[in-house]
Amino acid sequence: MQWDIDEATPRDWSKLKQELKEAAVDLGIDSIGFTSGKPFEGLKEILQNHRDKGFESGFEESDLDKRVRPDLNFEGPLSILAIAVAYPSKMQDPPRSETGAYRGMIARSAWGIDYHHVLRDRLAKLENWLKERVSGVRTLSMVDTGAFVDRAVSERAGVGFIGKNCMIISPEWGSWVYLGEVITNIPFPEDTPITQMCGECTKCIDACPTGALVGPGQLNATRCVSFLTQTKGVIEDDELKKKIGNRLYGCDTCQIVCPFNKGKNWTQNEELQPDPELVKPLLIPLLTMGNREFKEKYGMSAAAWRGKKPIQRNAILGLGNFKDRSAVPVLGKLLKDDPRPDIRATAAWALGNIGGEEALDVVRKAIQFEQENLVRTELERSYERLMQAVTVDEGD
Repeated sequence: MQWDIDEATPRDWSKLKQELKEAAVDLGIDSIGFTSGKPFEGLKEILQNHRDKGFESGFEESDLDKRVRPDLNFEGPLSILAIAVAYPSKMQDPPRSETGAYRGMIARSAWGIDYHHVLRDRLAKLENWLKERVSGVRTLSMVDTGAFVDRAVSERAGVGFIGKNCMIISPEWGSWVYLGEVITNIPFPEDTPITQMCGECTKCIDACPTGALVGPGQLNATRCVSFLTQTKGVIEDDELKKKIGNRLYGCDTCQIVCPFNKGKNWTQNEELQPDPELVKPLLIPLLTMGNREFKEKYGMSAAAWRGKKPIQRNAILGLGNFKDRSAVPVLGKLLKDDPRPDIRATAAWALGNIGGEEALDVVRKAIQFEQENLVRTELERSYERLMQAVTVDEGD
């Protein structure tokens, strides 16, 4: 049946909404909710307070009005359709780290094909579905990089509630979901938001590696491991270096411990299934991976959006945190030959953390030829730590 945007009645829109909910699975959408195109009252104050405290990541839309007013992004917004696509939380036969063959970990949100592509495909199908049935319909879709606060849209549309870990949690799907939305000039009936269901549980806050969850629903992004793994340059805080562990991209801790995710693993979206060797790769080979090989292996992953350097830096941190002495030669080669000061500085830190005579010898030689102050500072700090360890060993 074909509806006209100017002639359809509220009853027609209610019927179309029900048909769309029934068609969602065939469109590759696991959950869909409907809300109005009205501004998100009270959200700007929350976002401003977040900014004033210095908690922003810097990846957000800078114009707060665009984040809370749909009419600044789309003329005449009457409804916003929020969708969720579920992704896996487990892999089959995951490879294990072994001495001399330690592995890193890429977060579940970057398993399979880049979710931006997957969500855009789903949203395009949704928009086409509407255009086939409604003459005069206008739509605008957004995925992650749009102006909106996806979680706020999804919460108001009844897809889920915002948990204490700042994630959208669906009672059915848990928080292992990607979010997107379509703004339209169709006046769909609204869905009822889901009441926050965390209760007294604080498992996510308690488990956060760096204390980035400063309170229920409050995240200091500058301390979030997921954010840190995506930054470029040197991570200066030694505590944060250690808390990153062997994470190469992202962090799943606050979702893993969430009771709403217990036993949940979604496999219906094949393009999101992981290749174990790509999402849990050996660390040492990453250090010498060229641009072509990186693009071939990770070009279709969401983890590739910042390029290979952050992942290589994080791999160096992982080797340092594992205290992997088999990595000393390749770290020494990085110190000698790599043109990137931040990579050399991170290698210097890792050698200081690994310890041992071989690491000491590499650091001692590197100090003699290193000209970059950033790297020299890290080398000198590592040299001091290594010498103290040698002195202690000799004293024993």
